[in-house]
Amino acid sequence: MNLHEYQAKEILRRFGVAIPPGEVATTPAQAEAIATKFGTAVMVKAQVHAGGRGKAGGVKFCKTPADAKEKATAILGMKIKGLTVEKVLVTVAADIGSEAYVGIIVDRASKKPVFMVSAAGGIDIEEVAAKTPEKIKYHPVDVRYGLQTYEAMQLGFFLYSDVKLARAAAKVMQQLYAAFIATGCSLAEINPLVVTPQGEILAVDGKMVVDDNELDRRPDIEALRDESSEEQSEVDARKHSLTFIKLEGNVGCVVNGAGLAMATMDLVKYYGGEPANFLDIGGSSNPEKVVNALRIITEDPNVKAILFNIFGGITRTDDVANGIVTATKANPLKVPLVIRLTGTNEELAMKILTENGFSASSDMDEAVRHVVAIVKGEKAA
Repeated sequence: MNLHEYQAKEILRRFGVAIPPGEVATTPAQAEAIATKFGTAVMVKAQVHAGGRGKAGGVKFCKTPADAKEKATAILGMKIKGLTVEKVLVTVAADIGSEAYVGIIVDRASKKPVFMVSAAGGIDIEEVAAKTPEKIKYHPVDVRYGLQTYEAMQLGFFLYSDVKLARAAAKVMQQLYAAFIATGCSLAEINPLVVTPQGEILAVDGKMVVDDNELDRRPDIEALRDESSEEQSEVDARKHSLTFIKLEGNVGCVVNGAGLAMATMDLVKYYGGEPANFLDIGGSSNPEKVVNALRIITEDPNVKAILFNIFGGITRTDDVANGIVTATKANPLKVPLVIRLTGTNEELAMKILTENGFSASSDMDEAVRHVVAIVKGEKAA
């Protein structure tokens, strides 16, 4: 779950990170009032779950309250990567002397949180990693002990040669780590972490991504979810207990089990196709899940064909077959459907499908090759 910048900053502020004052506005008049209250130059920043806000025109410097109103008028309602801006953060503009990057991400290889720090702040860390990897220092953290002071100081000295600044940066890193653990994050970053001409260290932007698996035991964090800034298809899928992530391809995938879903997407790519989504209907035998899965996938105009890939263990393939029949009768498909079923009640599932005019395979490679050929125009449905 992504948090807005203003939400991430509020959490970091609670853990002691120095952050310029800011408030959220949903109208230009509110933005003007907030800027008037601060009585200084402000930044008006679009609050959407998308990167590249500045390049899209969603981050503006404002010298006066009237300027803040004008900029908020332009930003509110604009679309950034398909998401409509419904609120802006009006925050005191910092006087920036230098910028650095500080972030933590869960590294699956080391099975640890890993710090990434760089003196090249203010730009995407991916760009720094690609062009100048020597400017990034990586440091895995032993979760039994947390980020120790000497480790934080080593990272601080990678950013600053001045002892005072290194010590201040080390403190921010320990605060960031504490917030990362307490919130159940998979990613937390400050970009940029700035040093003002007066030598003060401030976090002027923050980002947090919370692991969805943490939300059941963190209802206070779950309450911060903003569904208006999420893909509607992902919101619908979550309401129907489906694990769904929209992608950019044209092969819709309906699969049971996350591992099989990943393998299916890999195989689609291997045979030259592009998956349109990750969709895991889970291990339960529930035809209604299949109905909802098909409905969500067919709402994506990019989908040119749909692949069902079901390996029945706990999931009964006859329930999936009944779900396919029910869904397609209620809402006839406008794109080809390729089905692979094998496992529990496979013979019954094949019978159900055949009686309703569908064909199905028990071979995964065959089904994937077939659906990729369809979207490429190499084979009829």
